[in-house]
Amino acid sequence: MTPRDVTPVHPLVGPAAWNDILGPHPMRSELTDRRTADVVIVGAGFAGLSAARRVTQIDPTAKVVVLDAARVAQGSAGRNSGFMIDLPHELTSDDYSGAGDDRAMIALNRQAIAFARAAVEEYDIDRNFFDPVGKVNGAVSDTAHAHNVSYAQHLASLGESSQMLDAAAMHDLTGSRHYQSGLYTPGTVMLQPAGYIQGLARGLNRDGVTILEKSPVTQMHREHGAWTLTTPRGSISAGRVILTVNGHLDSFGFEKGRLMQLFLFAVMTPDLDHDSLSKLGGQSRWGITPSDPMGTTVRRIDTGQGGNRIITRTCAKLDPNKRIGPSDMARAARVMQRKFDDRFPQLRGMKMEYAWSGHLCLTRNGVSVLRQMDDGLYAGCVQNGLGTARGTMTGIGAADLACGVKSDLTEHFTNQPRPTPLPPQPFQQIGANAVIRYKEWRARDE
Repeated sequence: MTPRDVTPVHPLVGPAAWNDILGPHPMRSELTDRRTADVVIVGAGFAGLSAARRVTQIDPTAKVVVLDAARVAQGSAGRNSGFMIDLPHELTSDDYSGAGDDRAMIALNRQAIAFARAAVEEYDIDRNFFDPVGKVNGAVSDTAHAHNVSYAQHLASLGESSQMLDAAAMHDLTGSRHYQSGLYTPGTVMLQPAGYIQGLARGLNRDGVTILEKSPVTQMHREHGAWTLTTPRGSISAGRVILTVNGHLDSFGFEKGRLMQLFLFAVMTPDLDHDSLSKLGGQSRWGITPSDPMGTTVRRIDTGQGGNRIITRTCAKLDPNKRIGPSDMARAARVMQRKFDDRFPQLRGMKMEYAWSGHLCLTRNGVSVLRQMDDGLYAGCVQNGLGTARGTMTGIGAADLACGVKSDLTEHFTNQPRPTPLPPQPFQQIGANAVIRYKEWRARDE
């Protein structure tokens, strides 16, 4: 078979702050020699490490190796907002209501959360890194409040509970008078995402899984019933390969012209001192997603998760070439500083300690790619902005496929259609970013 070249992965802007605030971690080995394995997994994020754990559950004797282009928790696992959401969370809708069978999706989300909870217990991961405290959809405008009312009605029709919070309750929770209301739902787990992923990696190492860092795949080919993956300093062969690379699936030559490469941005305060905490008020841990999906996500954490800090996330840019730069980050940081100041005037002007970008992948029809791509080659990719829960799900499902196990996950995802094609360039990029900017402007206060 002709070797398949892999397009290099472009680095993201800024540090993986969730990982940095936990302090340094010991380096793992790179792939510097020729090896063999039973299963090789490409990507050490939520999907990849969940796939590794699932393979070891199915076949404890399997020799499993995980390759990552960077270090564990330096990619998306250290850059997301840490919301592991159980309910419908469709980013392309006005109020997160899904377009398909929401009851089935809720069941699968909760299966992923249960899998993660079991890993926390089995690997003795710090419980602060997996906090089942729920989340709030915050509303500023009457339109956003109406979105919350609509979503609450949709949840009630599914038999799911929620609680509407008024402005006073939102102030008591957050210390901010910015919100007129909020919709609390209890099933979301608030992660310290890098802490959870680092704990998962340590547990897998203990169980015999080899994780190799700074080992990007540059080429792959199949020969004599096995795949050989080449990295800058070594190679590894295995009968089964699982790609858990989210939107970088097209870097491996699959689903080109069908994946929307979206970049989001976030900032994080320094560890707040006693004076700042006194001015702020509110509770020490909470997470708010905007009622309008194009609004601003805000989260507060405490010392058990890496310090008393506030995280603000907003601004999006679509770039099919996966190239963003300092100017993109600078613009987003200015916007987020203004959003922070609007919400917390008592801390106005506080200089952020961290600013970074993260990468997510969407499809126009909202599907993931969990299927067999070739003989012995499987994908658990495309998380549609739901990396913690959907990534866990697609990782488990890809491992099931690779091991010949039929499950609710494999049945659900393999019955989905392919991602629908995107408009041609330059219309895709120009048009999508114009729509994004308009929707961000419309949701500027949310």
